[in-house]
Amino acid sequence: MQEVVLHTRQLTVGYHKKALIRDITFSVRSGQILTLIGPNGAGKSTILKSMIRQLQPIAGTVYIKGQSMEQMPERALAKTMSILMTQRVETELMRCADVVESGRYPYTGRLGILSDVDHQKVKEAMQLVHVENLADRDFNQISDGQRQRVMLAKAICQEPDVLILDEPTSFLDIRHKLELLELLKKLVREKQLAVILSLHELDLAQKVSDYVMCIRGDHVDRYGTPEEIFVDDYISELYHVTCGSYNALYGSLEMEAPKGEPSIFVIGGGGSGIPVYRRLQRHSIPFAAGILHENDLDYPVAKALASEVVMEKAFEPICDTTLQQAIQVMTSCERVLCCLEHFGSLNHQNRKLLELASEAGKLISSI
Repeated sequence: MQEVVLHTRQLTVGYHKKALIRDITFSVRSGQILTLIGPNGAGKSTILKSMIRQLQPIAGTVYIKGQSMEQMPERALAKTMSILMTQRVETELMRCADVVESGRYPYTGRLGILSDVDHQKVKEAMQLVHVENLADRDFNQISDGQRQRVMLAKAICQEPDVLILDEPTSFLDIRHKLELLELLKKLVREKQLAVILSLHELDLAQKVSDYVMCIRGDHVDRYGTPEEIFVDDYISELYHVTCGSYNALYGSLEMEAPKGEPSIFVIGGGGSGIPVYRRLQRHSIPFAAGILHENDLDYPVAKALASEVVMEKAFEPICDTTLQQAIQVMTSCERVLCCLEHFGSLNHQNRKLLELASEAGKLISSI
């Protein structure tokens, strides 16, 4: 079992001696990623700021490798913990390389002169996050996303045991979000770092985390693996979702279903119906969907957006009873749209629906 790098004991955090979150007790080991999630204003950043001494904890203790963080000198702490917060960092006449080099100062002497080894560490860190081409650029003249990556290179330069990141994917586009998380996983795997971060993107938290801590009200509501956290209706409950829905299995959000009786029946399956369902939702057109097996890719989205879904059990051929139910629903609709190009042995009854719709003159090719 890996070493516990950081743990807290009955930590209480807040502002001006007023407790916001109480009794926070957890541990993270080397080679693990712990992600904090919760609604805006829940206190995720407050917890992280209290862990890095930006805020004074109201009660409790943070330990790094068994030593109380309060007793650690600044230089020793800087060699052990790296920090990347969301606040905009302002510098004066500093190149990006200068910012990254500042991550090596815990290892330099009083004059802050970098050795050849230090310069090599800076170069490697900048290459790792793909900012080596920004080395001579003014830090204040680059984009927010580029700043985020430069600051991450600085944090990596410190060669820490634990890395603290507050919403590190802020300001990053899709490509750089994925690259950042892959990089974190690589650092965890190869350097056995312990990583503690907060994220708003639940799909990313679900994919990158070893453990997830959920903040709700004045306490830690749940702590566990992604498989234990992202289940059933818990996330909707945690975030008080009342409009639309959240699918824990796929980590996806869906808008609220159109209201009213369905006017279009969509024959789909295998993912073919999803773009149509969402297009109908955008145009506020209520629809019915079928016949879908309960393990079909289309089913979770249809269930969230359709007025009615005609469903068959997983891995079962569509039975006559289900077919008759679908015919009844389809008959009540004004139009029918078929997304399927091919029919298999389990869903061949959908071909019958297509034929009936064509005979009735209800079939349309698009919306």
